[in-house]
Amino acid sequence: MERVRVAVLSSDAITHAGLESCLDSRAEVLVVPNRNLVEVDVVVLAAERLTDGVTALRALGADLERSAVLVIDQLDPAGLLAAVECGVAAVIPRTAATEDHLIRVIQVAATGGGVLPPDLMGELLREIARLQREVLAPRGISASGLTPRELDVVRLLAEGLDTADIAEKLAYSERTVKNVIYGMTNRLKLRNRPHVVAYAMRAGVI
Repeated sequence: MERVRVAVLSSDAITHAGLESCLDSRAEVLVVPNRNLVEVDVVVLAAERLTDGVTALRALGADLERSAVLVIDQLDPAGLLAAVECGVAAVIPRTAATEDHLIRVIQVAATGGGVLPPDLMGELLREIARLQREVLAPRGISASGLTPRELDVVRLLAEGLDTADIAEKLAYSERTVKNVIYGMTNRLKLRNRPHVVAYAMRAGVI
């Protein structure tokens, strides 16, 4: 199995040295100097709180385009959504960051997976539900990013219907159908109608 390239970040020199030493001894990973973030698969960042980790990741800006694993002292839920937006794939309490567990989590993050403690997973699900209820639903948008009208159109697109057929089925004008499709492709940065259908399939709405 190919070694996972890892960079270690921490404002605490002792923690930084400890993590590097721990990971350097393992055959599953290759520790890369943190000045070469573009060459890594996973960034392991140690911080006191989740919000501190988010601040550190944001400071990296465009330099960080890889999954991040946060090792934190306090499992506070504040900043959880922001952490996900910053590319955090896993959060580990420092007390649970044994060598073997850390390696397993790094490997999961490197393959696109995620790991959260049960408390934080529950909090994340509650936050997503709150966003749907308070932000998306009042604007007529589902969690997929599509409005009910767009969902109707894309489901008929998936059945192979053309603009005229969709317009007839939904009692819309052809111009309205074209505008709905344009709105989806433009807002979601999709290339064409097949891309719209593929997006809806990945979102699980068709």
